[in-house]
Amino acid sequence: MEERNAPREIVPLSRRRFLQWSAAIGAAGCAAQAGFGAFRPLKAQAEEPSGEWRNASCWFDCGGNCVNQAYVKDGTVLYQRTDVSGDDTPDMPQQRGCHRGRSMRTLVFGADRLKYPVKRKHWEPGGGDRSLRGCDEWVRISWDEALDLIAAETRRIVDTYGNTAILSSERSGPGRFFNAIGGSTTMWSCWSSGGFYWTSQKMVGGGWPRHALTLSDRFEYYDSNLIVLWGHNPVWSSQGNPILTFLEAKRRGARIIVVDPIYHDSAKVLADEFVPVRPCTDAALLLGIAHEMISNNLQDQAFLDTYTIGFDADHMPAGANPEDNFKDYVLGTYDGVPKTAAWASEICGTPVEQIKSLAYEMATTKPMALTCSRAPARTANGDQFAQAFLTVGWMTGNVGKRGAMVGHVVTSNVGSGTGGPWLISGGATKVPAIKNPVSPYEYYTIDPADTSDWTCINHSEIWDAVIDGEYHAGARGVLPINIQMINHIGRGATLNQSPATKRGIEAHRKVEFVVASGYHMNTNCRYADIVLPACTRWEEPGDTLLYTKTNRETMLSAQQICEPLFEARTDAWIDEELAARMGVDRALINPLSLEQVGWNRISGATVVLEDGVTKAPLFTLEADDIPEGVEGKPQEGTFSYKQFLEDGFCRVERHEGDNYGYTALKDFVDDPVANPRPTPSGKLEIYCQGIVDFVDAVGFTKKSPIAKYEVPAEGYEDTLADWETKEPGEFPFQLVTLHCLRTVHSSFDNVPWTREAHPNDFQMNSADAARLGIEKGDTVLIRSRWGSCLRRADVSERIMPGVVKLDEATWVDVNEETGIDRAGCANYLVGPLKSGSGIQAWNSCNVSVEKWDGEALDPDCLWPQRIVEVG
Repeated sequence: MEERNAPREIVPLSRRRFLQWSAAIGAAGCAAQAGFGAFRPLKAQAEEPSGEWRNASCWFDCGGNCVNQAYVKDGTVLYQRTDVSGDDTPDMPQQRGCHRGRSMRTLVFGADRLKYPVKRKHWEPGGGDRSLRGCDEWVRISWDEALDLIAAETRRIVDTYGNTAILSSERSGPGRFFNAIGGSTTMWSCWSSGGFYWTSQKMVGGGWPRHALTLSDRFEYYDSNLIVLWGHNPVWSSQGNPILTFLEAKRRGARIIVVDPIYHDSAKVLADEFVPVRPCTDAALLLGIAHEMISNNLQDQAFLDTYTIGFDADHMPAGANPEDNFKDYVLGTYDGVPKTAAWASEICGTPVEQIKSLAYEMATTKPMALTCSRAPARTANGDQFAQAFLTVGWMTGNVGKRGAMVGHVVTSNVGSGTGGPWLISGGATKVPAIKNPVSPYEYYTIDPADTSDWTCINHSEIWDAVIDGEYHAGARGVLPINIQMINHIGRGATLNQSPATKRGIEAHRKVEFVVASGYHMNTNCRYADIVLPACTRWEEPGDTLLYTKTNRETMLSAQQICEPLFEARTDAWIDEELAARMGVDRALINPLSLEQVGWNRISGATVVLEDGVTKAPLFTLEADDIPEGVEGKPQEGTFSYKQFLEDGFCRVERHEGDNYGYTALKDFVDDPVANPRPTPSGKLEIYCQGIVDFVDAVGFTKKSPIAKYEVPAEGYEDTLADWETKEPGEFPFQLVTLHCLRTVHSSFDNVPWTREAHPNDFQMNSADAARLGIEKGDTVLIRSRWGSCLRRADVSERIMPGVVKLDEATWVDVNEETGIDRAGCANYLVGPLKSGSGIQAWNSCNVSVEKWDGEALDPDCLWPQRIVEVG
């Protein structure tokens, strides 16, 4: 677009001008067609900037969180920039933001912002015409009317059905208001971690995030002779510094191998060797590698004997059947099926000789860093990948030594590809929690063996639970549930981002009431009865801290950039107003202001000093740093708070050999007796009864205590009508749904700039496309067992034959007559497969593909924006 080519020619869009412009194009009805081309007339008047740079947080969960600053004049953002401080070196890299963060102003000030509360035209208490959810007209209402209606409906549903009838579906939980009025049903999930979340806790020992600290500090990669990136594409999924770490390691001589179904951008930049593997079959490949190691006596037997349990019959836990050891399973001693490279190759598609050479290189190269993303574990039976990955990694003995590690990336705790505890930590908010009386469990946390009275539904079956009226309640079996209200207050995207979006739409049209809040008319809001306009982080009062997720030594500043636009309100204000209408004390909901909460995090922040052990206050705070109306006092610290605000971040100075390094599991390897792992055996558990018991209690499927290849639902095998002949079945392709450069999950999908830069095209192998008569740019119909969608084809040799890719996150856009989604929402195709430890199987999906004979799709950057027209 012209604006990006000459950013300093953009005329500042003042709030007053934005209001006038938005109202004018709304009346004219042309804004939706114009997209952000409608900003062009505003370029005409050049103004001399006289504002200030402020720290504009990029608050979305991409795995990065980088420096993002906005030049603000009169409450308007003129320009954006990222880190411009100092030299950019491997020791002290800049915290550069990506194109998504730098398009934030188009998201905040977009013409499609929700401006005021609205309700469905055909809604009435009890639901009205529920079939019109998602396609009804909207009516503008006042905040008082909206809050009164929500409070009244909430009270009616609680009085009629009880608090369990409310499903609060967002990751952040039900909100303080709903907890204060007796709670609501929540969901639990393995979410991004797939089979790794619970399996690695049980095998390695320790709770989240302690178990995640199996990756070492970023400097340790420099000493690795081999780095294996398994299903790991940091160029896309974790933009920022991880790729710099791997590049520096490569420059110093590390050989890098990438294992993936797609020759992605990280492979293009880094890989010395690319190893293809079909989705859902990674465990089979790992077992083939294990067989090659064992057959040639390449495993580190001394490490296995000392630090693990369950590898062979001589090292089994007490009470376990000696025949159930991993080694004999791989050799086929008792089941008669040796897991050879040829056996694995038939399943996973990796050439036999490449499996053998990979096994030899992994077994004989030390130190080796074996790392993976969690995408291969986001599959049906994904626990088996986590088991196999850890087991084969431990077979090489690359644990507890510099440059050697075996672990998976956890971007929400440690950087993508780097590990260790935080060197800078924010202070506590000092806001007392309000517990949910309905369930103690939210999001990841769950104890399925708990037989007390709790109600929390696994993420994979929330829509089935709403429609069918029952759910798996752990050790208590399958219990009835009667959901009559769906609460989406909290600015999430559960309907769009959960498996089985088509089923979710059906669930939304079944219940009596749906309420949502958001910045834009996203999928949650579109299928609601009443929608509330929420403030973005840029509009919330108070300064606070933000972790950078790709660097453990950096903390970012997040400031208020502008006043709330139109009638947008904060979540805290919404909770308080609803509570007052339900007779709940406002002070219980918001005992502290947002400004005070932010200050508490700032004043209580700590930093690890140069000795690598001692913690001290992070900031020096002076009297004039304390905002008006906030309780606080000056203090001495390590960094100047004023400088922190000026730079937008602070960071611990790093260099090789400093005292901040972290070698994962070093204490355990140095002295396993004095530092046992928190597992029943005190060791790393190849044979792990803990994951068996957990999966049994969840109640979806059964699990072996060792890594076995068990055919997953909608895996490679399910694409075939006959295994022997390899005759294709009804759904002959395996679909992978990946993070992309266009969105952060579903955020930014409404921004034409990111849509234009990264179209959500459907990628397939060129040979498959030629066989089906499909060319690049053709519109194709993609069908699964769960739904159908349209997309433009991207024909490429960078993806394995039989595998197709669709980026996750686009906002579903269903044709009500055909039931086909034209936007390419991946979850409209992915099913609610329930397995293992409660995994969301986003990468287990079989589809068919055919050339579309209807109207071709235009690039979606040209589509109208969802600007709410009201009666």
